[in-house]
Amino acid sequence: MAEKKDAKQAEKPAEAPAKKGLPIKTIGIVAAVMVIEAVAVFAVFKVISPKAGHAATDVANIHNDDGDSLKEIKVVDERFQNMRNTESWMWQVVVAVQVKKRHAEKVEGILKAREAEIKDGLRQIVGRADHNQLKEPNSETLNRQFTAFLNKLVPVDEKTSEPLIEKVLIPRCFGISAE
Repeated sequence: MAEKKDAKQAEKPAEAPAKKGLPIKTIGIVAAVMVIEAVAVFAVFKVISPKAGHAATDVANIHNDDGDSLKEIKVVDERFQNMRNTESWMWQVVVAVQVKKRHAEKVEGILKAREAEIKDGLRQIVGRADHNQLKEPNSETLNRQFTAFLNKLVPVDEKTSEPLIEKVLIPRCFGISAE
């Protein structure tokens, strides 16, 4: 009898398991929760954000402080002699400084009061310089030496402890052989 049951079962094809479809209910629940969460986040940020009146700035009330803009002050426009390398050269040198407008009056006063000392110091720098240093395209060496010299003569700002001279400019530096 057991053999008959086994034979009957062998004759019947095995039933395929039932296919399951997409979990529509689960997808719908997750989508609904996400939509509710997005609405809740939007509502919270809408409530805590500043009102348009608080964030608006009246352009007419903005004040431009012109004291931080730069002004150029001419320091010297002189000829200095350089006798290095057994040749005598006359170098036409123009030096200017950039200062903030709020410091311009003070720096101009110092430069005028110490005019002879400044000319003598710059003469010494040009007189000691090598010919190659004087002929540099960007005048890096002269600029560095002039800046160090002028920063010693012009004091720093008492409030901020920053140098009053922002930048030293050498718009003209050319040599003429004196021989």
